[in-house]
Order: sequence, then structure tokens, then C-alpha cells
Amino acid sequence: MSPKVGMAPLRREQIVRATIRCLAREGYARLTLKKVAREAGVSQGILHYYFADKRAILVATLAAVSRDLDRRVAAAQARGPRDPAARLRALVRACLEVAAGRPEFWVVFLEFWGEMTHDRRLRRVNADVYARTRRLLGRLIADGVRSGRFRAVEPGRAAAVVLGLVDGVSLQLTFDPAAFGVPEAARFCDEALARYLFREDRR
Repeated sequence: MSPKVGMAPLRREQIVRATIRCLAREGYARLTLKKVAREAGVSQGILHYYFADKRAILVATLAAVSRDLDRRVAAAQARGPRDPAARLRALVRACLEVAAGRPEFWVVFLEFWGEMTHDRRLRRVNADVYARTRRLLGRLIADGVRSGRFRAVEPGRAAAVVLGLVDGVSLQLTFDPAAFGVPEAARFCDEALARYLFREDRR
């Protein structure tokens, strides 16, 4: 039975959000389509209409948390100054706040990474997500280099370094929150990025 007109995006979102909650509680190994359907409040038939199997739901869930993080970053950047350094700080702060306030987001990434070890298709999806994020960061860093705020780094490689820093600190905030809070983590990142990216006369 086909869904009502306009219902498909809402149903998919409903199922994906239910999957995030299930993953946060039990992990991917214990995830079943029956549990997701029950959590989402839909029949298994409806769930199968949108997603063929667990892998398809996992891919959709990763895409959803990535989009959500993108929206949070864009909103944070829109509230502040437009210069590259301020936009980079806003990006880092938004990511850290998600790690501290929405730990289920990072649970999705970890569950995905665990499964992609043995699945070439999932590795390609992950590579695409990271490539897109590096491109976004690279454009921001290139703006900083052109403006003279950042030193003359290669934007693509610098983006990979920045992404590694943000990922590492975010993981600690999510899974070892006693180590430090968001303000301290943001200060650590700001100091590290200033040493790595900023010209000495601009620090």
C-alpha cells in the first residue's frame, strides 16, 4: 500500500529518529527491524516499504545526523561575524555542543564505523561524508588564507587536520564528559587552531 501524498518524508524521518533512539539504547548488534517499527509506532510492513534492511536504515540514520549537524553549524555561523576565523570557531563550538548535549549523534557514527569495517558499501558512504565535510572546511580555510588571516596552508590537508581535532575532542566530550566541559574544550580547540592556522602577527 502506497503512503499518502506528502507522508513519505515524514515517515522516513519518524523511522530514522526511532532508529537513533534504539541505537543509543542497545547498539547496532541488537537492533532489529521489529524494534525500530515498535519504537517508531509503525507496522513492520510500513518500515519495509521505506527501508529494505538494517543497512539501509543505518545509512539513512548517518545521513540524518550529518544533516542535523550541518544545520546546527550553519545556524551558529549565521549568528556571528562573517570573517573566516569566527566562522571556524562557530563550527567547532557547534560540533562540541552537539557532542555534549546530543551524545546519541556520536553513537550513530560509532555504530556505523563498527559495521563499515566489514562492508565496502558503508565505507564508501563514510568516505563521501568525510569528503564533503573536508570540502566545506577547505573552502572556509581557503577564505582565511586569501584574507590574510590564516597562514599559507593547503586547504584540503588543513581541513583534514581540523576535522581530526574536532572529531577527537567531540568523542571525548561524548564518552568521557568528566574530562572537560564544552567551554574548556572550545578553548583547547581555539588555541590549537590558532597555533596551526593563524599567522603569527594575527594570533
